[in-house]
Order: sequence, then C-alpha cells, then structure tokens
Amino acid sequence: MDDDALDDDPDAELDPREAARDRRRDREAEAERRALMRSGMGKVFKQILDRQARDADEPPARRERHRG
Repeated sequence: MDDDALDDDPDAELDPREAARDRRRDREAEAERRALMRSGMGKVFKQILDRQARDADEPPARRERHRG
C-alpha cells in the first residue's frame, strides 16, 4: 500500500461521522482564533499582559490564617 496516498487525505480512513466531528472541531478552533483578532481585542490582550507583568513583579500576598 502507498503510504503517501494516506498522507494526502487524513479523513480517508475515518468513519464519515468521525470526519465530520473533526471538521467541526477544527472549524470551532479556527473561530476562537479569529475571535481574538476582532477589533478591540488588542486592548483586552494588552490588559492581560499588563496584569501578568504586574503580578510577576509583586510578591504574592500573604493570607491570614483563620483562627477558630
């Protein structure tokens, strides 16, 4: 059997239901990636990065023990 033929179409040996499930999963993952590129998301991304940088600079807050 020619191994190159299998590499061309990864869905060739899958059940049609499994192939459809894989396509839906890929389409949903692509939609999530595109959603991050919408206008206004750059500001949100910068806020996340700024918060992570600030948290890295500050030592973690000490938690008080509850004495009961």
